[in-house]
Amino acid sequence: MKYRKFGRLDWMVSILGFGAMRLPVVGGDMRQIDEPEAMRMIKYAIDHGVNYIDTAYMYHGGNSEVLIGKVLREGYHGKVRVATKMPIGMVRSREELDTIFEEQMRRLQIDYIDFYLMHGLDKDRWRKIHDLNVLDWAERKVDEGRIGYLGFSFHDEFEVFKEIVDGYSGWTFCQIQYNYLDTESSRRSPGTKGLKYAASRGLAVVVMEPIRGGLLAIPPPPEVKAVFDEAGVKRTPAQWALLWVWNNPEVSVALSGMSTFEQVVDNIATASIAEPGILSEEELRIIEKVRGMYLRYGFIGCTGCHYCIPCPRGVDIPSILRYMNRILMAESGEERRIVEEYYREIPEDRRGDRCVRCGECEKKCPQKLPIRELIRRSSFTLRPPPPHT
Repeated sequence: MKYRKFGRLDWMVSILGFGAMRLPVVGGDMRQIDEPEAMRMIKYAIDHGVNYIDTAYMYHGGNSEVLIGKVLREGYHGKVRVATKMPIGMVRSREELDTIFEEQMRRLQIDYIDFYLMHGLDKDRWRKIHDLNVLDWAERKVDEGRIGYLGFSFHDEFEVFKEIVDGYSGWTFCQIQYNYLDTESSRRSPGTKGLKYAASRGLAVVVMEPIRGGLLAIPPPPEVKAVFDEAGVKRTPAQWALLWVWNNPEVSVALSGMSTFEQVVDNIATASIAEPGILSEEELRIIEKVRGMYLRYGFIGCTGCHYCIPCPRGVDIPSILRYMNRILMAESGEERRIVEEYYREIPEDRRGDRCVRCGECEKKCPQKLPIRELIRRSSFTLRPPPPHT
């Protein structure tokens, strides 16, 4: 495992962090974590050098924090530092800050949280931070010895990001979405400009979605694979994505939301070789070419965070968007098989035609996706295949 300095702190963080948002589950129920397998994965990661775990109040319906607490109680407290988050989007009063924080402490079974983030800040939530005087509350928790360091995760454009970085002197770190698709400022990420600005201000930069919610790990279409094959060294798509992120010296740690034990093993192996500048100019050119091809394919941008559910009408939004992405990436002739799988796996009462365009999902989406329009389009993209003749 490789390590890097965590901003201004006299502490070295593993370049691979364990993101506890996509743990293995039972029966497709995101609230029901497969505890034995998830604990095996996390323990293996810590035993092999990972020393940063990221969770949040809402992950897996609250059960992510509970599971992390169980891992810590089995001899891993002190071997890893834990980051969790205040769900600013759901907070309605100052009183709720204490209620939520105390619940998090009970779930994690600890009396001190190493790294505490304001979750999913954007322009509106930054305003709420001020309206509720949340930072004064957080500073008191630091003074009481219950929080180590304060940071924020972020989904918005660079100018908003800069305002937040400059608007409070107590930030130690920030968490941004960054990968070789999200290099420009957008409503989901401050891009490379944000990465470099935060580092220039002395903040540790934690990268989320380095593989774009798994999209950059799936087998590429033939045209993209042919570009990757131009490289002298052969790598998996996930390795290309992770090494591209770690190629940037401003990145302190990249979080991977690992769902299988194999992913843990593979990512730790990749992290053991990653250094700033590990990619050659030719390799960077190859990735830039791939980026252009992916953007032309029109990736939807869903990272599978599941914040958009439950839908009032029961629509399985993440699964629908996942199948749409698979269609966009499919080789010629594969579309029918994917659509048939969709109609086999997604029950009728969870498909897109039940959508009434209420917009509740869009209020929760950190990627600011036009979900109502995407679900409408799914009726055409995922239309029933004609019968075989």
